[in-house]
Amino acid sequence: MHMKEKMWIGESMYGYHGKILKVDLSDGSVKTIELKEDLAKAFIGGSGLAARLLFDVLDAKTNPLGPDNHLAFMTGPFTATPVPQGSRYIVAGKSAQGFWGEACSGGSFGPALKGAGVDGVIITGAAKKPVYLFVHDSSVEIKDASHLWGKDTIETQEIIKKDLGERRIRVACIGIGGENKVKYASIMNDESRAAGRCGLGAVMGAKNLKAVAAVGDARAEIASEEMLRGILDFYKLVMEASPFYHLLREYGTYGYLDMAFEIGDAPTRYFTRALFPVEKVSSATFKDTYMVRNYACYGCPVACGKVVEYNKRGVKEIDTPEYETMVAFGPLLENYDLDSILYVNHLCNIYGIDTISAGVSIAFAFYLYEKGVIGKKDVGMKLEWGNSETIVKLVEMVAKRSGFGNILAEGTKGMAELLNVDPGEAANVKGLEIPMHDPRAFFGQALSYATGNRGACHLRGDFYQVDLGVGAIPELGIIQMDRFVLDGRVDAVAKYQDVRELYDSLILCKFSFATLSMICDFLNAITGWDYNPESIHKTGERIFNIKRALNNKFGVTREHDKMPRIAIAPLEEGATAGKTPNMEELLKEYYKARKWDWETGKPTKEKLEELGLGDIAAKIWK
Repeated sequence: MHMKEKMWIGESMYGYHGKILKVDLSDGSVKTIELKEDLAKAFIGGSGLAARLLFDVLDAKTNPLGPDNHLAFMTGPFTATPVPQGSRYIVAGKSAQGFWGEACSGGSFGPALKGAGVDGVIITGAAKKPVYLFVHDSSVEIKDASHLWGKDTIETQEIIKKDLGERRIRVACIGIGGENKVKYASIMNDESRAAGRCGLGAVMGAKNLKAVAAVGDARAEIASEEMLRGILDFYKLVMEASPFYHLLREYGTYGYLDMAFEIGDAPTRYFTRALFPVEKVSSATFKDTYMVRNYACYGCPVACGKVVEYNKRGVKEIDTPEYETMVAFGPLLENYDLDSILYVNHLCNIYGIDTISAGVSIAFAFYLYEKGVIGKKDVGMKLEWGNSETIVKLVEMVAKRSGFGNILAEGTKGMAELLNVDPGEAANVKGLEIPMHDPRAFFGQALSYATGNRGACHLRGDFYQVDLGVGAIPELGIIQMDRFVLDGRVDAVAKYQDVRELYDSLILCKFSFATLSMICDFLNAITGWDYNPESIHKTGERIFNIKRALNNKFGVTREHDKMPRIAIAPLEEGATAGKTPNMEELLKEYYKARKWDWETGKPTKEKLEELGLGDIAAKIWK
């Protein structure tokens, strides 16, 4: 199909505006970073490009909550294009726990930011008083946010739209969780869409940055509209033929709960049990109980988002909890009161705190209370498994950092340190709490958690999808096999992580139904490049390794690549009874496959040079 001959339109290449703004909140200065084609092709966009841009300005001395930390709001070549499920944006920087941090969100904020005529905004410094950024017409304004401080995330979004007099404006903001620097504070947009993990909302709060607002109609030109239309027609057929597509439309991610229970993937009672009365919280029970309506992210045909009529506790409507939230505030706490789970989800959204980390941290407190490590005098109340009102109170205490909530707000890693508890009891990897996919249910997932760049992540290496039969990548030899056997498949786990890095760089929803070949076709049609599955995988590997190198700069070694005992100790019940991954053997094979140095945990010089990262090798091996 016909490709336009020239690669550049003015100062922009196809798929990009070629412009990133850098804002220093300390002195109010704004600079422009010109995005060159070679850098874009090597790191794509989103979190990959953010990692390369931030590599030289972040190190072990950077205080995550200090002015020197940098926070990047990034789009990618798929953002604001006709590519289905390409509406997302990435926030990246040093996490509140001191490791590489990134979070992804959908909705319409990503397209609005790209529509403002930029590929991203990098923020450093700290304002003397609360401010927000307004990005439009390829520029940015720093505006006073004193009247917004203390407002919840939904109020904040509405007030900014009213102040600026434009309903089309989209806002990414923090609530009081971020203002109070909760270590797992999230960034919220489009009412209740969340860039949830790694505590980047706390980084915003430390910078006195309440929000980033964006609007605009700028469009990055596409190399071949004709090619793109042809791929879209085929993709629609692929998508509608998938049973997973229809499950998401009907139930959202919540629809997985029943299967998760059957295969032992939904952790219970703080990772110590596997059985629970699933019928009380099943997706079918939920739909029979509440009036549910669908909504979609920008340009997405799936519409997996759900809203329910609540009409209680002064709240009219509430976003339906995702699978992760339902388990984190349900079975993980032995809480089967649907009303309370809905309300807690709402509180987390308006306060701006990550539901996974909040649920796991509160469950850790219940576990420690049961063991006698903490008592009523420490917490201010009894902690009884399943007490829904106690859970609600603790969420409010976390957001406000009041009483025992001040300890809970540190996350499980910080809690273990403050309470002098064995770190093997704290359900996190690199400070990020383990999600609601039990590592005993999928050994490949356990390895992904242990080696993940942002810690225990179920999205940047969701290998459980492969073992469920919906995530195979035949172009790279990644196929479904026995979920308890990784012999000869460790290399596949690493390759799968590499591919998922591409999703967060393009940026593409993890629920996309496109094959790797189709993703290459989409990217080539937009940019005019010539990617194939092998070369794009190599790009994903480059991105994964530069993030690892950044973590090495922050102090990460092999000792950080491990699963806490609480999450892999064999259970006596359920579908995973007696199962536990041999992490030492898996890690040795993984390091060999990655060509990482076993003693230091760093990618070898040879591997980095092979990936075109010789300059990075010189900096981490000096």
